[in-house]
Amino acid sequence: MTLRLILTRHAKSAWDDPLADDHDRKLNDRGTRAATAIGAWLARQGYVPRQVISSSATRTRETWALIAEQLEAPPEASFTRRLYHAPALRMLSVLQEATAPCVLMLGHNPGIADFAEQILAEPVKDGAYFQYPTCATAVVDFTASSWAQVQTGTGELVDFIVPRRLTG
Repeated sequence: MTLRLILTRHAKSAWDDPLADDHDRKLNDRGTRAATAIGAWLARQGYVPRQVISSSATRTRETWALIAEQLEAPPEASFTRRLYHAPALRMLSVLQEATAPCVLMLGHNPGIADFAEQILAEPVKDGAYFQYPTCATAVVDFTASSWAQVQTGTGELVDFIVPRRLTG
């Protein structure tokens, strides 16, 4: 059985309120455009998740809402503090609890960049993949009967995009 992970870093957030708690930062205009573009790209490519697991931060919630607007019949998302600035191993642990065959996971750097690199069986030649800029999205397939069986170093990269390649 093939399981599919859509791994997305939150879109660009605003830094205009120095008193705002990091967890509560909202998207800026560039982030709004990027999340919308990524959602449209996912829809065009037919990469539609059936389960969404996201950090509970405001910027990840807003990123998902904008992506979901572009998808036909998007699933409800579950938001967890466990993914807020989570390291790669915690991200894997959360993913291993997933139940749908296609899962979108939303998180933060530096953990998501580390996770994106560690999850693949083969290295990627795209430098942006290792930086995992805001709203970067990878589509990774695994041959496993359940997410609980997925381990690092077992994924196959199907696709990868950053918003700049979509919006110019």
